[in-house]
Amino acid sequence: MLDKPSAPPPAAPAAPPAPPQAPPQPGYGHPQQPGPYNTPGAPGPYGTPTAGPYGAPAAPGPYGAPTAPGPYGHPQQPQQPGPYAQQPQPGYGYPQQPPYPGAPGTAPGAPFPGQGGGAGRKKTALIVGAAVAALALIGGTVYAVTSGGDGDKKPVAGHGSTGPAASGDPSPSSSTSGGEDPENLNEGRAPGEAKVLWYKPAPDAPGGGADAPGMWIAGNTVVKAAYKQVFAYDADNGGSPWGPVDLPQKICSVTPQKSADDKVVVAYMSGPGDNAKCNRLQQLDLRTGKKGWSGQVADGGLFDSALNIELSVSGGTLMVGRSESGTAYAIDSGKKLYDKKRYGDSCFPTAFAGGSGRLVQVASCGAGTGTEHDEIQELDPATGKVKWTQPVKKGWQASRVYSMDPLVVYLTNESKKTWNISTFTKDGRFRSEVKVDEKFAPTCGWAILARDLQGCRGVAADADTLYLPTSTTASANEIVAISLADGKAKWRAKSPADEPMSPMRTEGGKLIAYVQPSYDAGGQVVSIPTTGASHTTTKLLQNPRGTAQIEDTFYDGVVDWSDGRFVISAGRLNGSDQAKEKLIMAFGN
Repeated sequence: MLDKPSAPPPAAPAAPPAPPQAPPQPGYGHPQQPGPYNTPGAPGPYGTPTAGPYGAPAAPGPYGAPTAPGPYGHPQQPQQPGPYAQQPQPGYGYPQQPPYPGAPGTAPGAPFPGQGGGAGRKKTALIVGAAVAALALIGGTVYAVTSGGDGDKKPVAGHGSTGPAASGDPSPSSSTSGGEDPENLNEGRAPGEAKVLWYKPAPDAPGGGADAPGMWIAGNTVVKAAYKQVFAYDADNGGSPWGPVDLPQKICSVTPQKSADDKVVVAYMSGPGDNAKCNRLQQLDLRTGKKGWSGQVADGGLFDSALNIELSVSGGTLMVGRSESGTAYAIDSGKKLYDKKRYGDSCFPTAFAGGSGRLVQVASCGAGTGTEHDEIQELDPATGKVKWTQPVKKGWQASRVYSMDPLVVYLTNESKKTWNISTFTKDGRFRSEVKVDEKFAPTCGWAILARDLQGCRGVAADADTLYLPTSTTASANEIVAISLADGKAKWRAKSPADEPMSPMRTEGGKLIAYVQPSYDAGGQVVSIPTTGASHTTTKLLQNPRGTAQIEDTFYDGVVDWSDGRFVISAGRLNGSDQAKEKLIMAFGN
């Protein structure tokens, strides 16, 4: 049966219009993230730009008292930035921060990439000859929202744990070749176009949908979690080096990072019912598919539930974040390392972010009082010791972490409906804030029961520069390179096609970016020099036209680029009974 688009559930954001209507959103192929202000579909969502938190004296930033009018107006003596000194202001003539955009960028529940529902969204459909293969695999594009003690040195659970057990360690699959093309996806491929290396459908999911979080590449193995299973694919041909690994209940969280020795941890629900918690852990070796330790996350207190947890990895430490605390474990053994609990003036850890050997904690302090504020802390991943603390001014919330090293934090102000992007030095001092009058559109997940600090894609950074994609409604956008020294734009690179482009990573002095497919062309992987005078794009991979519509409709898609191969996978399954959903697809020359 053909996998046809499904109608969206009633409670979801509006479904994308059928082509050739224009897309309803600016951004990267998804409806804009509603965030906490209930403004789905709003393009900004507040119209004209307002003064940012570091702009005019009436709207001071979160890290210091304002000075008037600031270094960009009348000359002043240099002042020390940071949380304990007066914060210089851009002055009245400088472009101010754009309006607060809800949670930044776009939300899941729509295909990534694409502009709201398919490659034919603003032009005519693919011609018949190019669409035959695509129509066999097009997925539904629905939108949905899913709903111990300090002295304990024992592992969460041993290797022979009597805790929740799934099936045994996987053995190598007999389907090791994986190179067949039963759907003829490469039929009619034009010269210069990459080929579809392999394609895999998703497992059956319940009608309400299921998460398919995370995608990791370990050597020549691509690993993908979906519903109750973890799958492994040979990067060259899609064969199965191991697995799949079965889990007893639905997967609810994963570590976005892997450890240095290719270990990850997958969390799954405690049961099938509505009262089940996301509190079961299973360690997994990406190279072999073997299960390591497993265990259960305890609730931290009356209001500190493990109903929803966040996982992050830094070095050899796994941090499990609950709503008001966190517990760290050794990722290799499951041994408990330490707890992070209430401290100081009623401060509770509310979110964690890990990576690049760093571990960051965001705490909410003085809730319901006149001194309510957030604090950002860097922790020693091995011990939990606080390296530095950066208080955030009242009214501001640390919502996302765009980069761990250098540390770049996205903050929001609910009452002022404004946002701020701040960067910090290694020792936690305020370094700079973004001073670019632009609407940016990284792709960010829903953050309903937790802040999901590391839930954004489509943003990259190196030691001196932050790379952000601009928003667009139906045309080429730009990637803006922003100096971390002063927050100003260094250069801009325009998408080489009439479609949006977003950063994936930096490597070898180049920014690697993904250009979304159009009605008459597949997506592209391009590189952009990060230094020098020229910042034009160079095409690394041109995906085929014949599968552009498939590529354009992965539900909440996750993308990666490794060793000349481009991989795209679904971030969520919609549970359609009409046909098999898409799970993952790889392209290469």
